Amino acid sequence: MTQLTLVIGNKNYSSWSLRPWLLMKQLGLEFNEIRISLYNNLDYASKIRQYSPSGKVPVLLHDTQTVWDSLAICEYLAETFPTLQCWPEDKAARAFARSISAEMHSGFQNLRQNMPMNCRTKYPGKGLAPGVQQDIDRITNIWQESRQEFGNGGNFLFGHFAIADAFFAPVVLRFVTYDVQLDPVSRNYVEAVLALPAMQEWIKAAKNETEIIPQYEY
Repeated sequence: MTQLTLVIGNKNYSSWSLRPWLLMKQLGLEFNEIRISLYNNLDYASKIRQYSPSGKVPVLLHDTQTVWDSLAICEYLAETFPTLQCWPEDKAARAFARSISAEMHSGFQNLRQNMPMNCRTKYPGKGLAPGVQQDIDRITNIWQESRQEFGNGGNFLFGHFAIADAFFAPVVLRFVTYDVQLDPVSRNYVEAVLALPAMQEWIKAAKNETEIIPQYEY
């Protein structure tokens, strides 16, 4: 099979890039990585457009196929590698997993805008603008319900690591950066995601980056 290539942005800031990267690592897929530093000069956008018709990251390249958007990439991987259980096997669990992944993909704008992903630093108490706590409450409710209804057999939302966990991984990092206070179920879930070797690899690389994007800093 032709080598997979994933085009991503800065590991410190690019929450969208983390999702398919983490999933591919957890699935044990070998892939090339092309990292493009975002907003660091005038030609970063043209570099991305060499790979992405949308001008955004992440982008997956496979054979003659180009797949952009994090959710589309994860769905493509699920179809290409059906034995790797990217989604739960049970129909009800799979429907729930797809629903919460789509909700994460399109929602929680208050959290995104006021608590941007930043792995290198800590901002305890920052970012609690109007609407942010409501987003936090909804996310932790999702985690609690997933773990209670479908989480037997492992430490992740549906037991084993799957696409839904990849989609909430950037939120895990946000909650650490901003020292968000969590209930025991959510705290245990955060610890499980952070303990993944692939997650530790991403965080280490993020901390070694030197670029600074001012709009993602307090």
